[in-house]
Amino acid sequence: MSVFPVLVQPAGLRFDAPGDTSVLLAAQAAGIKLPSSCRNGTCRACMCLLLEGEISYRIEWPGLSRDEKEEGWILPCVAQAESALEIQAPLAAPIEAAPVAPPRPLTGARR
Repeated sequence: MSVFPVLVQPAGLRFDAPGDTSVLLAAQAAGIKLPSSCRNGTCRACMCLLLEGEISYRIEWPGLSRDEKEEGWILPCVAQAESALEIQAPLAAPIEAAPVAPPRPLTGARR
């Protein structure tokens, strides 16, 4: 299985995307949040611009017009890397861990 580096602009975030995994899932596995909703190529919430590289789609015709595809727009939720990629996703950010609540002492009291 091939693994390709991905650079997310303008934040400069980097992660590796296995060729058999969607770009969105690879980003999440690396701790990077990209906008998303449906995860099946129809809602367009994850739409971003492909600046460099080659992708393929897991579905026959994702929710992009022919003009959008020609302009370089992609849907990372159903796109798989075929080479090193550079994408423009202004809302990308590191996934922040949820704060851990301090343990509560056990009192034996029922509520």
